[in-house]
Amino acid sequence: MSTAEKLYEKLKNVESGTSGPYSLERCRQMAPRVDEIKRLKQEKNAVILAHSYVHPEIIYGVSDFVGDSYQLSKDAKATTADVIVFVAVRFMAETAKVLNPDKEVRIPSRLSGCSLADSITAEDVRRLKAEHPGFTFVCYINTSAEVKAECDVCVTSSNVYDIVQRIPSDQIYFLPDKLMGENVQDEMKRRGVAKDIRLYDGTCYVHAEYDAERVRRLQAQHPGLKVLSHPECTRDIIEQSDFVASTSGLMDYMQADQTGSAYLLLTECGLAGRAQVDMPGKTFIGPCFECKYMKSNSLDDVRRVLVHPEPEDIIEISPDVRAGALRCIDNMFTYAEMVRD
Repeated sequence: MSTAEKLYEKLKNVESGTSGPYSLERCRQMAPRVDEIKRLKQEKNAVILAHSYVHPEIIYGVSDFVGDSYQLSKDAKATTADVIVFVAVRFMAETAKVLNPDKEVRIPSRLSGCSLADSITAEDVRRLKAEHPGFTFVCYINTSAEVKAECDVCVTSSNVYDIVQRIPSDQIYFLPDKLMGENVQDEMKRRGVAKDIRLYDGTCYVHAEYDAERVRRLQAQHPGLKVLSHPECTRDIIEQSDFVASTSGLMDYMQADQTGSAYLLLTECGLAGRAQVDMPGKTFIGPCFECKYMKSNSLDDVRRVLVHPEPEDIIEISPDVRAGALRCIDNMFTYAEMVRD
């Protein structure tokens, strides 16, 4: 079977967002670039990490590892490649560089920001630490390396609740995601864990878009509809949800669910695209919002950074920042392993 035919068989069911639909002719147009990227990876001993939110032709055409930020952080830490191409947003590529200082990390996106990560700076954290002495500063992985270097522990959406519970301090400053922080506060109350959790005011513009009233209307229109959401959504969305998890957790839930239910998937559209590929028998209902930063990655840009990377495509981190960020990330891995014991 040709590359084009393989792509088409994989992607023909994708209907979510602007990525689809994928015709056989469109896949034929993509196939030469896919084959070239695979060849370049071998020549340069490169590995491609792709977040679930990027275009499906990248995920299923050229990537070596796909997942959420936590899984990709582990994949980056384990890789033996000389070059890491991180198809996502800049803060994720920075995490890969922190974990792999001797490897070259490249990011293909021309629009590599993130509304959440860009909402806070290292100077903001230093100011907050001066204002909140004695607090343990916990940062979401959606932050720059400079911000991580100023914090005590990093978390992801897949481990945030367990890590916050496990931290000995009962005074936590959680940043930058206010919505996730509110959900952490609520989860600690449900678990009977008494902590003073202060919050910053950042948000992910995609997850903040989901509207609770629209969710209620869809639930009324589709009896039995299961609402699955990401913890970056608002409190009222979380309260209406049947299941809340990271992108990997949501995928695992749908894979295991045999009820035949339809799903309202409240996260970035890319995850619905993955689900349509991996679970073609599932039904998806309702709105789907895209991240302009994740979707700015393309096959052409992946090829470009493999062949002729420009200075801004290559992630550079100073030794001092790397040391601080590594401590923060290593603390995450330590606490994450502790909660599994």
